[in-house]
Amino acid sequence: MAEYLASIFGTEKDKVNCSFYFKIGACRHGDRCSRLHNKPTFSQTVAMLNIYRNPQNTAQSMEGVTSNVSDVEMQEHYDEFFEEVFTEMEEKYGEVEEMNVCDNLGDHLVGNVYVKFRKEEDAEKAMLDLNNRWFNGQPIHAELSPVTDFREACCHQYETGGCTRGGFCNFMHLKPISRDLRRQLYGHRRKRSEHRRDSQKLEQMQPPQKKTLLSSVSAAVKDPAQETGSPAPGTEVERQNTITRGGAPETGNAPGGSEPQPGPPHPPPPSEYTLVFF
Repeated sequence: MAEYLASIFGTEKDKVNCSFYFKIGACRHGDRCSRLHNKPTFSQTVAMLNIYRNPQNTAQSMEGVTSNVSDVEMQEHYDEFFEEVFTEMEEKYGEVEEMNVCDNLGDHLVGNVYVKFRKEEDAEKAMLDLNNRWFNGQPIHAELSPVTDFREACCHQYETGGCTRGGFCNFMHLKPISRDLRRQLYGHRRKRSEHRRDSQKLEQMQPPQKKTLLSSVSAAVKDPAQETGSPAPGTEVERQNTITRGGAPETGNAPGGSEPQPGPPHPPPPSEYTLVFF
């Protein structure tokens, strides 16, 4: 019985757990759903709900309103949004494996942004911090998402350009970015992963270094000048320094035996906020 329940978990046959929430991380019924929404306690993916606003979709959802924004302008606007969010996530929280934005019209999916980090720790850190931040004048609502494989969550008809359900489809309509931006954001990923693999192979190939008796003795017997960072007593450099100072060598304390005064405080760090995030 336990094996059977495990095999149907998150599927249509599961009458207890919501299959849509398990696959997509969102359900059109919300809290009124008759099945359980098991929110993960740890995940690589963070969902930021309803933060992307597509002007074309907004016009379609309003009766009698048409959008004057061209497809080219819309793509440029979307690329700027995507780059802004992606860069903020990587610079502030950690390496991002992939990021996806929903182009749906349904309230439970519209404008959702899913960021999949390489480490679960980075995702948790991002989720906690993002809930205290704002985006475009609105507070961010972030949560860990059960979605880690977007191939099962996305609408394949939308990818081929022929979804019969339109914008109110219950599967993700993932809005693509331009090729140039994809190459810019994800191109260094391949180099980084190749460098990581090469480093791991090199560490495995190199035998552990053995400490020799000579290196141990050298580490134990240190030059006093190297420890203090000053020339050794009796050297020509020390004698010249003494003459220049006009007397006996100075000690580490200030005149009168008082401790040296601390320097000026460090300048405050630059602002961590971007033009969009707050």
